[in-house]
Amino acid sequence: MAKLWGGRFAQESSNLLDNFNASIVFDKQLWEYDIKGSKIHAKMLLSIGVLEKSEYELIIKGLESISEQIQKGQFEFKIVDEDIHMSIESALIALIGESGKKLHTARSRNDQVALDFRMYVLDYNCKIRVKILDLIDTILFLAKKNTDTIMPGMTHLQHAQPINFGFHLVAWCASLKRDYQRFFDSFERNNFLPLGVGALAGTPYKNDRDMMAKELGFKAPTLNAMDTVSERDFALDMLYDISMLLMHISRIAEELVLWSSYEFKFIALSDAYSTGSSIMPQKKNPDVPELLRGKSGRAFGNLMGLLTVMKGLPLAYNKDTQEDKEGVFDSVKTTMISLDILKEVLLTMKIYPENMLKMAKIGHLTATDLADFLVRKKNLPFREAHRITGEVVAFAEKKGVDISELDEEEIFQITSLELVGIKKVLDTRASMNARDSLGGTSTGRTEEQINILEKWINEEKNGQAKTNH
Repeated sequence: MAKLWGGRFAQESSNLLDNFNASIVFDKQLWEYDIKGSKIHAKMLLSIGVLEKSEYELIIKGLESISEQIQKGQFEFKIVDEDIHMSIESALIALIGESGKKLHTARSRNDQVALDFRMYVLDYNCKIRVKILDLIDTILFLAKKNTDTIMPGMTHLQHAQPINFGFHLVAWCASLKRDYQRFFDSFERNNFLPLGVGALAGTPYKNDRDMMAKELGFKAPTLNAMDTVSERDFALDMLYDISMLLMHISRIAEELVLWSSYEFKFIALSDAYSTGSSIMPQKKNPDVPELLRGKSGRAFGNLMGLLTVMKGLPLAYNKDTQEDKEGVFDSVKTTMISLDILKEVLLTMKIYPENMLKMAKIGHLTATDLADFLVRKKNLPFREAHRITGEVVAFAEKKGVDISELDEEEIFQITSLELVGIKKVLDTRASMNARDSLGGTSTGRTEEQINILEKWINEEKNGQAKTNH
């Protein structure tokens, strides 16, 4: 079968080349964007006098017919057509005849693929942002119910200071908020129309790129034709943003794995989102969080893959760039389901506040409160207060109790200082609420952080529609 580009070739391409060269197997999912772009391109060609009104109407009717066939599963994607762009154009010509051959005037596959792929990336940028907001909403729902639930805050995975569970959940939200903003910034940076620049140097037609940009929802046309068909920064931004998001999700997942173990028992995952062992009938495995951890590595690989493809390419378009899509498609699909399933895991898990509180009374979590008390009440330098507190901790260790369980008299004897009221200071709940500085873990400050995030979410949801393609 002759190719649409095959005029100068004496031989037909081999079947081996067709299979090696074609991208239709994976880029067919861009069909909606290709048809949308082609409709606007046809409208532009009508406006500059390349198409007659009857030809334009015939093209639009033909594209709509092809769209309907694809939606019904009646369209045949042929390997010989190479990609989605040639597949739709070939079908259009077969459907409406000579008028269909005019559609490719004043454009190249180079700017056509740049358009379709960019529209896909920007579309899914918006969809991922919606899901991030939904996930943050879910976490805040849990946080609001646990602003007084005491748990051990950890550094180096060692007990450090008492915090509330809601505060820890808000920390997750803070990282997810940055992810959302990263996607938003990428959208703004890449929301420019590539269509109309031709193969690399522009076209001799008076393409109305401003009109096409407005019709397709872009901020403006791109600046330079050669850069437009060469760059895949928008795809790399997407892969980087996804990698950062899945890295944060992986850290959340790691904590879910730890917390659901018998050693912690802070939470229990729902049976609906857990699996069993083929040999050990008692097992309940946290496979969803474990898979979420693993998915991050997959996304990192896709990012590195495209960076490697792009690093040595001269301007302008090179066929290597065809390798830009599969990794993005894979990362987007992975991200969409990861956000959905993490939300459900969190909504269905059981929380054990009593176990969190029990663990918060192990490891001398209120030791820093003793040091701070010595600084405030006895005017000691912090380093001296740190030394004395260390001696008290050592005494508690020898006695086999937590520092919060020591009697005031015992502390007086160790420090040679009369510390009236120290017992109350060393209480875990008092310690948590004492950290009342801006951004701190006290119940009041945690509620303040939740309110700030909820206000931000509402503002973003109200503005979402303005950026959707």
